[in-house]
Amino acid sequence: MMMFWIQFVLVLGAVLIGIRRGGVALGLIGGLGVSLLVLGFRSSPSEPPIAVMLIILAVVTASATLQVAGGLDYLVQLTEKLLRAHPKYVTILAPLSTFFLTVCVGTGHAVYALLPVIADVAIKTGIRPERPMAISSVASQMGITASPVAAAVTFFLGFASKSGYPVTLIDIISVTMPAGVIGVLVAAAWSFNRGKDLDKDAEYQERLKDAEFRKALDVDVTTLDKKISTTAKVSVALFFAGVATIILFAVFPDLLPLNGEKKPVPMTTVVQFIMLAYGAFIMFAADVKAKDIAHSSVFTAGMIAVVSIFGIAWMSDTFISANKKFLVDNIGVMVKMAPWTFAIATFCISAFVKSQAATLAITLPLGLALGLPVPLLLGLMPASYAYFFFAFYPSDLAAINFDRTGTTRIGKYLLNHSFMIPGLIGVSVSTLAAYGISQFVL
Repeated sequence: MMMFWIQFVLVLGAVLIGIRRGGVALGLIGGLGVSLLVLGFRSSPSEPPIAVMLIILAVVTASATLQVAGGLDYLVQLTEKLLRAHPKYVTILAPLSTFFLTVCVGTGHAVYALLPVIADVAIKTGIRPERPMAISSVASQMGITASPVAAAVTFFLGFASKSGYPVTLIDIISVTMPAGVIGVLVAAAWSFNRGKDLDKDAEYQERLKDAEFRKALDVDVTTLDKKISTTAKVSVALFFAGVATIILFAVFPDLLPLNGEKKPVPMTTVVQFIMLAYGAFIMFAADVKAKDIAHSSVFTAGMIAVVSIFGIAWMSDTFISANKKFLVDNIGVMVKMAPWTFAIATFCISAFVKSQAATLAITLPLGLALGLPVPLLLGLMPASYAYFFFAFYPSDLAAINFDRTGTTRIGKYLLNHSFMIPGLIGVSVSTLAAYGISQFVL
């Protein structure tokens, strides 16, 4: 028992130090943790998550190529046209837009270009910007678990394949997509009348007396005047064709050739070569320079995710494999009797790790070791998003900065910020919905 707790403190300490350092530090320190577990405690190292890392590499490279080709700009412009056509419903349409934008491209970082537009539409319509801004930032991250090309989803797919449970990409999306939409809609409905209207907000009216403040409000923010090239539009069509191809093979696996075991090529492999192939199509069609892909913000964020998952997942899996009997004997019964406790644990880890893929890399092997069935783990998947809790995530900070009225903010007491209640509502409702849906899908 003593040995377990010493190793537990080591793993927890490595995670906390990695979080504090940020960036690729989580992966590097995770690798240090593996070294200490193997060399210091004589544990057998588990297999690193190679398949998952390769999937993320392929998807991120294709998404980065789409970004450089101007495809993301085109998607943002289309979304802006929708919002400006129905400005009174921006609190509902904006979060749905950011949710599906993430679903389409597989990363929540695509939301940055849309946030200033959402704020501008709200201001011009006289709607308190905090209402659509906070839930839009939250919804952009909730879309990750519903995206067929997101790192979190592909990690779950690889994990399920490794565990021997026949979960397909369609199974995952069939649970997380409707659950995510339900969660976003409920949180958006709550946000519809949150806070005071701008004309009744005494603090806002006081700020209006400042000429510089009024001048900032008069600035027009739009992407509609940006010329979108034909190649940018083609790049979007090609990227969506790649996603559609993956879904086609997931629905009709008989279309795939058989491998050495006389079974169709696994979807974890299909995602890799299909996304790389369509990334190449986009590169040729838009004449994208390779160096620009490597320097894009999407590519940088994706590589950080790969390194983080490499180290942290390897360390967690090594620790769990070495202590599986202790975990099952002492914690397994409690978790089986009250599965919601595992969802809370997942939520708490995500609040600090700030990556749904990295959170799942820590919790899924633990859940499997505790005897939780894969369908249940899928139902609890939305609980892997909690990094709105401290409102330090880039999309939340961007929402605060782009709201020129100052209504979207971090409160005096740190946790009473604009994202807390929409986030809690969205995640809890989507988790409950996913749990219920998973009982019928799987």
